[in-house]
Amino acid sequence: MLLEHLTQLLGDKSRLCVAFSGGLDSTVLLHALVQLRASSMPHLQLRAVHVNHGLSTHAQRWSDSCRERCGHWQVDFLAISVTVDARAGGVEAAARGARYQALDGNLQEGETLLTAQHLNDQCETFLLALKRGSGPAGLSSMSASTTLGAHALLRPLLYVEREKLEDYARLHQLDWVEDDSNQNSRFDRNFLRLEVLPLLYQRWPHFAAATARSAILCAEQESLLDELLQEGLEQLIDEKGSLSITGLQSLSAPRRFALIRRWLAIQGAKMPSREQLQRIWDEVATSQEDAEPQLRLGENSIRRFRQRLYWLRPMQSLKETVLDWAGDKPLDLPDGLGTLTLDNSAQQGQWVRKPYANETLSVRFHARGYLHIVGRDRSRQIKKLWQELNVPPWERERIPLIFYNEKPIAAAGLFITHEALTQGPQEAHWSLLWKTESE
Repeated sequence: MLLEHLTQLLGDKSRLCVAFSGGLDSTVLLHALVQLRASSMPHLQLRAVHVNHGLSTHAQRWSDSCRERCGHWQVDFLAISVTVDARAGGVEAAARGARYQALDGNLQEGETLLTAQHLNDQCETFLLALKRGSGPAGLSSMSASTTLGAHALLRPLLYVEREKLEDYARLHQLDWVEDDSNQNSRFDRNFLRLEVLPLLYQRWPHFAAATARSAILCAEQESLLDELLQEGLEQLIDEKGSLSITGLQSLSAPRRFALIRRWLAIQGAKMPSREQLQRIWDEVATSQEDAEPQLRLGENSIRRFRQRLYWLRPMQSLKETVLDWAGDKPLDLPDGLGTLTLDNSAQQGQWVRKPYANETLSVRFHARGYLHIVGRDRSRQIKKLWQELNVPPWERERIPLIFYNEKPIAAAGLFITHEALTQGPQEAHWSLLWKTESE
């Protein structure tokens, strides 16, 4: 039955990587795939990756056991050691994050990752989401088919009971690693598994299957909401990924919050709580007109500018940064801001005169005072210029400014000053081009 299920689920996928802990679940999954390769799918390319979290004194022994088993089954094996930082989110969440990051970084081109979560794991995940007060998105729990980075991720055992996996292991005389930490009920998942769920299963034997059905119904509801809200969301988001506050104001609170959640999901953000959604609206979106509000969500923040919400990742302060530059080769900018190029043959960019013999060229990210930019009839305070050019406050010290000595002569991609103009047709000039990492 398990082999037939795997055959149907895999379809035309032939390059498979199993997340192999050595426990019952992943041992059964890997053994079944080895059996499948030997019987009806000889084209399968199998690989196993074991992540050593270093949280147990037995960790290296488990890794060695996995390596030995893979050698016996003729499966390519890779062991990866990770560091688990439990300061943010606790040990369970940190270990899971480190594990998936390691797996994502070691998948090969065209590989599909297979993990061995089963029906009882899904039940635990559902109850943990319920404990957190999650909505339909959280209660959807795990998906049988999803992605990890650029790779497909399948959970082929998700609707198989652990009892069935134990039956399979006994039938094929398999042995597996027993993680001693699984008996520590101070961890939430272990508390459910050891203390709570045995009572529920005793009274309601099909409780795990029932919660799995609820998770599927929640996932279907979320999918339907995605479909119904997609067009409206597209109208609210601009080319920079910011979200219109004006477009949200006339909507009901549930619809507004549903759209904000989906906007955050596009940014790759962790889903906020109901309280955080309310704070985004009250403290950022609808705060006083002259405020520059922001709300931190983990390492990231949400800010407002010109009636739009922006999702911002951590940014390095560049206010005091000065980069000396000869201009003869591309200049790599700090904090992922891309590259500057000065080229006298470019067909695009901003044309500026070359520095005179008594001038040195530098790139900075902060300027004071007044500038007279080309196209304006008078000088303007640079703070006013940023406002007139619709540059958000957090970007004003991230735009490369070209200086000749102590004079700013250009803001890459935005303007040049009258000091940047050539005085005659024979005067040497070049083109300034700013290429960001997203281009």
